[in-house]
Amino acid sequence: MSSESSVAPANGGVFIHPQAICESSAIGAGTRIWAFAHVLPNAKIGKDCNICDGVFIENDVVMGDQVTIKCGVQLWDGLTLEDRVFIGPNVTFTNTLFPRSKAFQKEFLRTVVCEGASVGANATILPGITVGRNAMVGAGSVVTQSVPANAIVFGNPARIVGYVDAQDNTRELASNAAPEEAQLLIEETGVKGATLHALRQTADLGSSLVSVDFAKEIPFLPRRYVLVCGGAGEQASGQYAYRTGHQFLTCIRGACAVLVDDGVNRREVRLQEAHRGLYLPPMIWSTRYKFTEEAVLLAFMSEYEDNDDAVRDYGQFLKEIGR
Repeated sequence: MSSESSVAPANGGVFIHPQAICESSAIGAGTRIWAFAHVLPNAKIGKDCNICDGVFIENDVVMGDQVTIKCGVQLWDGLTLEDRVFIGPNVTFTNTLFPRSKAFQKEFLRTVVCEGASVGANATILPGITVGRNAMVGAGSVVTQSVPANAIVFGNPARIVGYVDAQDNTRELASNAAPEEAQLLIEETGVKGATLHALRQTADLGSSLVSVDFAKEIPFLPRRYVLVCGGAGEQASGQYAYRTGHQFLTCIRGACAVLVDDGVNRREVRLQEAHRGLYLPPMIWSTRYKFTEEAVLLAFMSEYEDNDDAVRDYGQFLKEIGR
């Protein structure tokens, strides 16, 4: 690829390499289209984008500002790339689940890569998927389902392995404390209002007994509970915030991780003991993932089931908390 410093932008601040084909007039100022790229007439490309050698962009493609497309990528009809997306070399996008030769579709499933997300080299993205805001798809991954905001996914099929900027906040609460001390321990997670609680644990005829007085040890009076039982594997569940509802989570069997996010700070908390609980106040985004095969997660809720109380889009969550 030619050095950017060795060429001058064309009129309007757009540079198109002499060996590129650009049939679209909807190209934002400052965008550079390099050799052997081909952009079809109806494609829409934002400002300050960098489209490297050998990229093909079909008609029904919408690209935001400051997007980078590395070499050897084809962007097919039905694809939206929002601002500041990075697409690595040889990433493969698909737009139909049942491709057939000479079988033409009138419309395609919409695939969206949201603002600030990155897709690593040689990854494959199935159609109709949303890669969430600031998410990271690892090189060579095969993405078969939508990726939550800020999630890091890897593998075939891609699974969540962590979250961007999420510190592991797992602690052995009161591991060296006497039983009566452990019963009183509450620790901050670093996310606004979210706290880890050590519940009362006693021995009873060789068994371990965990006892909870709702009014004393949980910061609200539960009205219902939800059980997430085994088989979840590395799939994520949850991925929402409640506007008014409080939650208290404890893994009564096996283990799982919970991402907690207040829009500024993000932490990963590991729950693997029945005597440890995680309290989530309203408007804390959370995701449950990294379930062991035998895991059973128990969630106490302050409110009766109300779908209108849940915010399930991370962008909307940020908007409602003023971020």
